[in-house]
Amino acid sequence: MPCLLRPWGHMNYRDSGPHGGMTILFANSLGTDLRMWEGVTTALPGLRCISFDKRGHGLSATPAQPWTVEDLAQDVIALMDHLGIGRAIVAGCSVGGLIAQAVALAHPDRVSGLILSNTAAKIGTAEMWATRIAALRTGGIAAISGAILERWFAPDFLHSPDSLPWQTMLLRCDLDGYIGTCEALAKADLRAQLPALRVPTLVLAGSEDQATPLALVAQTAAIIPGARLETLIGSGHIPAIDAPQKTAALIQSFAKDLPT
Repeated sequence: MPCLLRPWGHMNYRDSGPHGGMTILFANSLGTDLRMWEGVTTALPGLRCISFDKRGHGLSATPAQPWTVEDLAQDVIALMDHLGIGRAIVAGCSVGGLIAQAVALAHPDRVSGLILSNTAAKIGTAEMWATRIAALRTGGIAAISGAILERWFAPDFLHSPDSLPWQTMLLRCDLDGYIGTCEALAKADLRAQLPALRVPTLVLAGSEDQATPLALVAQTAAIIPGARLETLIGSGHIPAIDAPQKTAALIQSFAKDLPT
C-alpha cells in the first residue's frame, strides 16, 4: 500500500490503470476517502486513475496544525511530482472540487483539464461552518450524520442498502480531520480568481444535491470561461457513488478531446 511522506505526515494514495497515456487525479469529498471514486475508476479502464486520501481522511495522517484548501492543492502537486506526472486532468467532488480549482489556479501548466463535481468556488458561510464545528465538538460525527447523509443522497438511494457502507465510512472518519477540513472550507473563497482560469472544465451537478444545490454549482460554472455544465438527474451530492457509470461516461467523453 503506497504512501507519500509529506511534512505534515503520510498521504495514502492509489495508482491504477495504464501508464503513458491520459492521467486523472481524483480528490474526494468531506467525510469520505478514496474509495468513493472506485465505481468511476473501474469504469475508466483506458485511463491512469490516481486517487488519494486528503489530510485527516481515510488512511492518511491528520496534521496537528490547521490547513487550507491551498495546502491541500499543494499536496496534489507533490503527489504528481512523486509519481513523475507532468500534466493531468484533476477531478474533485465537493471540497475535492475546491482543491481541484486551487490546483488549476496555482499551477495551470500542470492541469490538462478540470472536472468539478458538485462543488462551488465558495461553499457555505463562515457562520454555517462554525455551527457545524460546534456540533461536532459536542457530539462527534454521529450527532450530525443523519443530516449529512440527507444532504449527500437522494431519498431512494439513502434508504436503500447501497447507502449503508457509505454511512459507515462517514461515521469512521477521523473527527479532527473532519473538523480541520471544515475549518479550511470556512476560509475558502475562489470566486474572484475563477474568471482568470483558462483550463478546459467540465462541471457536474446532481439534481437532488442538498449540499451544493444545482443553482450554486451553475453559478460557479458560469464564471469559469468555457466551462460545460452537466446535470445528473436523480443524483445527489456524490454522483461518483450513486451514479458512477453516468459519471464515468461524462468523464470519458470529456477526456477524449483533451491532449495527453
